[in-house]
Amino acid sequence: MFDFCVVGGGMVGSAMALGLANMGFKVAIIEPNMPAAFEPEQPPDMRVSAISLTSEKLLQELGAWSEIKNMRLCPYKRLSVWDKPSCRTDFNCTEIEQPHLGHIIENRLVQLGLYTVIETNSKVVFYKKLKVTEIAAVDSARVTLEDGQVIQAKMLIGADGGHSAVRDAANIGVQGWQYSQQALGIQIKTTDSQQDITWQQFTPEGPMAFLPLYNGFASLVWYHSAADIRHLKSFSKAKLKQHILQHFPADLVDFEVIDMASFPLTRMHANQYFKGNTVLIGDAAHTINPLAGQGVNLGFKDVAALLSVIREELTKHEHATVLQPSHFSQWLNQYQVARRRDNLIMMSAMDLLYSTFSNEHLPLKLLRNLGLKLANHAGPIKHNAMKYAMGL
Repeated sequence: MFDFCVVGGGMVGSAMALGLANMGFKVAIIEPNMPAAFEPEQPPDMRVSAISLTSEKLLQELGAWSEIKNMRLCPYKRLSVWDKPSCRTDFNCTEIEQPHLGHIIENRLVQLGLYTVIETNSKVVFYKKLKVTEIAAVDSARVTLEDGQVIQAKMLIGADGGHSAVRDAANIGVQGWQYSQQALGIQIKTTDSQQDITWQQFTPEGPMAFLPLYNGFASLVWYHSAADIRHLKSFSKAKLKQHILQHFPADLVDFEVIDMASFPLTRMHANQYFKGNTVLIGDAAHTINPLAGQGVNLGFKDVAALLSVIREELTKHEHATVLQPSHFSQWLNQYQVARRRDNLIMMSAMDLLYSTFSNEHLPLKLLRNLGLKLANHAGPIKHNAMKYAMGL
C-alpha cells in the first residue's frame, strides 16, 4: 500500500511525487510516455516552457535544478511587449535586482532532470511505459495498469493533463472552451549567438512571440485561425521563412526554419480540485491560454501549495493521521482555497489581455497603446507586475 499514487509523470506530476517522497511518504508514479534520453547533439524540442524564478526555486529545493542546468537552458533577462512599436513596454531583470527573469527550457529536459533525482529516491516506485486501464477511488485508491498490476494507495493525485482520467474517475466536472485560434510553434536557428530577450507583439490576427533558446536556437509562436495555421503548415521551410519575414517585427534577426508544429488553445477549469481521496494538480485541474507562458508555472505553484499544506499537517500529526480519510477534506480544502482563485484570476487576465489586443476598435486600440506606453514608465506598478509574472 502506497501513501500516494501520482498518475502522470510530466513536469508537474514528477515534481509532486519527488516532493512527497522527500517528506518520507511512499509514492507510486505512473507515466506511459517516457521522454527520450538527452544527447547534447540533439536539436531542440518543439515544446518549451518559460520557467519562472519561483518554479526555479521549487526545482532547486527538489534537487533537480542542477541536473537540468547540466543539460541546457537559456536564461532571459529582458522581456518586451508591444502593439504599435512606438508604444512598447520593456522589462529588465536589473529593475528588480534579479539575475534574470526566468529560463526558457525544453519540457523534456525538465522531466529528465526530475527523473534523475527520482531514480535515487527509495521512497518512489516509478511505473514506466504503462497505461492506466481502470481507476477506483472509494476508501483507498486502486489503479489498474495494462499489464494487470494493481496499485493501491491512500490518496490519488491526478497529474495526467487536460483529458485527465483521474478527474473523470472522480466525477469532477469542468468548465471551459476551445479558442478559435491555434498556435504554430516554429523552431529556428538564428545567425546570432544566444539571446537574452523574449518578446511578443500583438496584432489583430493574434500575437507573435520570440523565445530564445541555447546556442542561437529559438522558438517562434504565431497565433492564427485554424485555417490559417493549416495553410502555413503546408509551406516549405523557405516559403515559411519569407512569410515570417513579411509579418514578424524587425526585432527578429536572420534565421533558418528547422521545424514546426501546431497546438490547439483551450481553457479548462475543474469545478473542484479534490473529491474524497482524489486531488488534481496542473493541467488536470486547469489549462490556460499560453499567452504569457504561465501554464507549467501555475502547475508548479499547485505542487508547492499542496506540499506546503501537507508539511503543515505533518507538524501537527503523524504520517498515518494525515492520511486518514477523516482528515482529507480539512487540508485538501486549504489547498483548493490557496490555488483555485489564483488560477482563475490568471486565466481571466490572459483572456482579457487576449481580447483587448485582438480588437481593432479605434478607441480601444488607442487606449491599449497608451497603456503600454505609460506602463513602461510606471515605476513601482511595473516592477510589481514583473514580480507577479515571475512568481515572486
